[in-house]
Amino acid sequence: MASLLSISLAACGSGGSGSGSGSAAGGENGGNGAGGKKVTIELAISKSSQDSAFIQQDLLDEFEQKTNIHVNLQLIPAEQTTTVLQTKLAVEETPDIIQYNLASATTDLNLERNFEILDNEPWAGRIVNKDVLSANGHLYSFHVSQDTGMQGVVYNKQIFEDLGLSIPKNFDEFLAVCEKIKASGITPVFMPYKDNWAANIWPAAAFADFAAKNDPTFFDDLNSNKRKWSDIPEFQTFLQQQYEVYKKGYTNADVLSDSYDMAVGKFLNKEVAMIFMGDWLIEGVAQQDPSMRLGVFPIPSSQDASLGASPLGGQLFIPKKAPHMAEAKKFLDFMASKEVAQKIVDSKGYVSNLSDVTTPELPEYKQEIVDNYITPKRTVLTSDAYMLVDRSELYRLLQDQFAGGLTPEEVLKAWDEKFSQLMKDKEVPGF
Repeated sequence: MASLLSISLAACGSGGSGSGSGSAAGGENGGNGAGGKKVTIELAISKSSQDSAFIQQDLLDEFEQKTNIHVNLQLIPAEQTTTVLQTKLAVEETPDIIQYNLASATTDLNLERNFEILDNEPWAGRIVNKDVLSANGHLYSFHVSQDTGMQGVVYNKQIFEDLGLSIPKNFDEFLAVCEKIKASGITPVFMPYKDNWAANIWPAAAFADFAAKNDPTFFDDLNSNKRKWSDIPEFQTFLQQQYEVYKKGYTNADVLSDSYDMAVGKFLNKEVAMIFMGDWLIEGVAQQDPSMRLGVFPIPSSQDASLGASPLGGQLFIPKKAPHMAEAKKFLDFMASKEVAQKIVDSKGYVSNLSDVTTPELPEYKQEIVDNYITPKRTVLTSDAYMLVDRSELYRLLQDQFAGGLTPEEVLKAWDEKFSQLMKDKEVPGF
């Protein structure tokens, strides 16, 4: 089971080799237990990740009780997370711990320069699948799970059953499903595109599915400057599809004002039936209402599309310039302890990534993903997995399309120009 759900991040790493693991030497209060002077460490995390297992209040309280180390959360607006973290790392206002995505940390946050290598931490030898936590041959991050996020259309099964709907296998069928849901008085699709990264869920899966089936060398050619994003006409079609769902009135009215942190509430209140999102949203809803049955199906951009798979996200990183290095490492030690990790894995329904922590019976939606997509090999790594540069400008361009300022062709041509410059700045061969 574990091997089925693990996907290597090798495609996402940048070149070069890491330096040796930094020491665990902390600040002047390092090593103090519950009886010593209280220390406060800072954990920076996107507001869109407030359902993270690592910031559950009961665990933070237990950690503080045992170690006398208080964890202060720096909640960063989702659309500003990358730029805020880049600034903090550059001006040395460094948090002690950062929760981020390993693939994005490699491209956005200069992983090798800014983050501690964790190869020699006490828990490292218990990690089952190091690939999902590693880059360039070194362990840079921590997570108790080895699940990869699945991205597609998250949907309310009960609404589909009540209306007699089947999972659509192409775009025309999807529009027909939307029409029936709208006629029932429910908003078919929630688009939280104030958080611009959310506008990339549809194209990231659609682009990758098309390339895998029709143009398998595309991303290699793209990253060697032999091809451009705008070279494939179907990519324009996929961007137009997502926009058409909005223009036909199948979404919330204020797509550029509504944010991802509203999504759980929208589903709990049964205001919406679907969202283009990762299966992590299902976990967030289940935490508040375990009886709500949600599932996920592929982005229906092409006939019988594969389900998008993203690299594992939500890992914990320790910056090299963390003010409280020893205390930050104690936090990871605590989360990696058998008792705490088992508690997290059980509550989240994770596939465990620690050898002495048992994987629980999988939730219904996750077992369906295994049975319907992973086992029959109907998954595809999203285009994000092949990106060697920061994608923030692409997200902004997708927002501009919904603001009515850009056509799909203009989005792709503008991204071609920015992508080329970013690759040149990164000194990627061929640019």
